[in-house]
Amino acid sequence: MMEIQGIDLSFIWSIIIAFGIMMYVILDGFDLGLGILFPFISDAQERDVMMNTVAPVWDGNETWIVFGAAAMYGAFPLAYSLIFEALYLPLIFVLAGLILRGVAFEFRFKATAEKRHIWDKAFIGGSVLATFFQGVALGTYVSGIPVVNRQFAGGAFDWLAPFPLFCGIGLLLTYALLGSTWLLIKTEGMLESRMRHYSRPLAYLLAWVIVITCGWTAYLQQDIAQRWLHGSHWMLTCAVVVLAVIALYGLQRSLRLRHSHKPFVATLGLVFLGYAGLVISIWPNIVPPSVDLWQAASPTTSQLFALIGTLFILPVILMYTLWGYHVFRGKVQVGDAYH
Repeated sequence: MMEIQGIDLSFIWSIIIAFGIMMYVILDGFDLGLGILFPFISDAQERDVMMNTVAPVWDGNETWIVFGAAAMYGAFPLAYSLIFEALYLPLIFVLAGLILRGVAFEFRFKATAEKRHIWDKAFIGGSVLATFFQGVALGTYVSGIPVVNRQFAGGAFDWLAPFPLFCGIGLLLTYALLGSTWLLIKTEGMLESRMRHYSRPLAYLLAWVIVITCGWTAYLQQDIAQRWLHGSHWMLTCAVVVLAVIALYGLQRSLRLRHSHKPFVATLGLVFLGYAGLVISIWPNIVPPSVDLWQAASPTTSQLFALIGTLFILPVILMYTLWGYHVFRGKVQVGDAYH
């Protein structure tokens, strides 16, 4: 165990990495969700408004996944190598989708009206591709990565299985709901009404996806099912389930009462609880089912050196993110130009 004067550096790094990935899921999730929702909005001005709700912040949102990956590389190099080898192809597709979406985001504002539909389609395709394969990667990760003698022992297409593909569909619904509830905060008029209309069925579909995913996970991974109910874990499991039901109820109620911010907050609660459920399911493994944090950790000196730098970098990234959302708060109107 990597400790220095009673401090478990591996545990600290696990919290930092989990925080970075969670920030990415929340922040980049809703702007990927806009691309997923794009096909359901045909009006050119409303599409421009959708894009302008994230134009000032979308590229900063992706900083968090870079931070999370870099932190894992420095603190847990074995986990980094095993996970990226197992998920090489899905992550290549994710990267391709993010690149396509980023290019489309910039070029659609510069394209003529006749050509803009090309970049709209590229934005949709990039968003769906990146989101779906993020879900596939997550499903493959939860299914377990086979490791023998500290090396990946699986195949290049282990991810091409029903459970990871279903997780890909589930993440599409999750990000779409994040996107629709985000637009309730940032838009008004017909676009806001459409998003409120879409959010209700998306929430119910996501609830069913969560239930199916939990049951499927318990069927595929008996050790995870046992961990949910073992010792004090059953209390955490019950707490997550109860809070998820409350969040879903709060989401639907806030949509009926036409609140603007509460549906997004409730959706964030659902996402956070799903993330907490994942941590409960695999802890203390970082490469499930067999490699824990301390087996995958880099030397203490390396972790300490990287931690010192991170303590300076992380607050800067966090303050920049908060500042950006503060400056560009409020509703986006037709004709606003943030691009």
